[in-house]
Amino acid sequence: MSLDTSTLYLVATMVAAMLGAMLLLFGRQENIPALKWWGTAYLLGAASVALWTMAGPVLGDMLSLALNAVGFVACGMVWNASRVFHGRKPNLPGLPLGALVWIAAVVTLAPEAASLRMTIGAGIVAVYAALTASELWSERRRTLQRRWPAIAVPVLHGFVLMLPILLGDFLHRQNHSFGTSVWVTVFAIELVLYAVGTVFVIFMLVSERTVTAHKTAASMDPLTGMFNRRGFAEATSRVIEREAKAGRPVTVLIFDIDHFKSINDRFGHPAGDEILKLFSAIVVNSLRITDLSGRIGGEEFAALLPCSLEEGVLAAERVREAFESSGIVDESGPVDTTVSIGVAGGPAGTELEVLLAAADTALYQAKRGGRNRVEAAEELPLSLENWRRKTAGALRPSPQQSDVASLA
Repeated sequence: MSLDTSTLYLVATMVAAMLGAMLLLFGRQENIPALKWWGTAYLLGAASVALWTMAGPVLGDMLSLALNAVGFVACGMVWNASRVFHGRKPNLPGLPLGALVWIAAVVTLAPEAASLRMTIGAGIVAVYAALTASELWSERRRTLQRRWPAIAVPVLHGFVLMLPILLGDFLHRQNHSFGTSVWVTVFAIELVLYAVGTVFVIFMLVSERTVTAHKTAASMDPLTGMFNRRGFAEATSRVIEREAKAGRPVTVLIFDIDHFKSINDRFGHPAGDEILKLFSAIVVNSLRITDLSGRIGGEEFAALLPCSLEEGVLAAERVREAFESSGIVDESGPVDTTVSIGVAGGPAGTELEVLLAAADTALYQAKRGGRNRVEAAEELPLSLENWRRKTAGALRPSPQQSDVASLA
């Protein structure tokens, strides 16, 4: 059964145009620049191929050449879309380069060299496909198992286009005209599959990014930009497991800003939010890049340090001194910015909740000892289960309640 090449190309362009309009509309609705690039590229490519297929002989050489050039620009836009999607700037000089190479080839080659011109055109598209695949490959932060379709689709597209070039001598011996060979039909069929496959990949990438953004939002505190309690627990569990394999100890710090409720009452909640942001910045700047920190309550923060208890106490003192000397002044005078800190360390493999329980006990010793001080836990709870039983019947007052009681 023979397939009409013109019909196949028209079907391919209709599919590409429909998918391009869908991508452009979705990109505008969701404000995703990369989808706008992809959608525009599909519409341009579909329009140029459709016009060239239906009216190529009537348009004349110059208009046909311009339509082909637009198609190569569309290929460059697909490559730039992958760059924009991963946060890189579009490569504007590379955008028209394929079209310029094509125009130069058509102008310089003899009219009877149709097969060579088609070979050059297929090579240009294959190069753009390889560049698109390389952009997706360079984003290797995701596992290859989940990312392989994004790389495989443009690679296969380039392979189909490059195969007749690699087998050029054989094809020319078997077919007197490359343009009428079976590969022209193969290109038309592959174009439909590539258009659908690329859109599948695009929405897979967009969906993956959306899920990642939601997971990040669920684990981050919007005010301070630090981990929230959930994010802190997930991140620290991985660090504890890593340090346990290496046989290294870990230390947990719990910070509680002193008399925070009185700061809110005196200056208002916006001022209290600024104090929280200031303290979070001090914690991050005072600790190492390998240390993890998060906001686990209203004015309560925590940090996990892969170090000994002694080193953790020194780090806690740095935070306390930096916050105390932050020098915030109001119209009525300086604002007291002090913090109480509990520190607990344990051997390799100690559970996070055990360390938090011990650090929490040390924190309240610091509160009862006059605040603005660092206290180290003398020992860990005998077991996490015993600690849970001990605390299940009587919940401790929150730091805000303690502050209220002390102010009364």
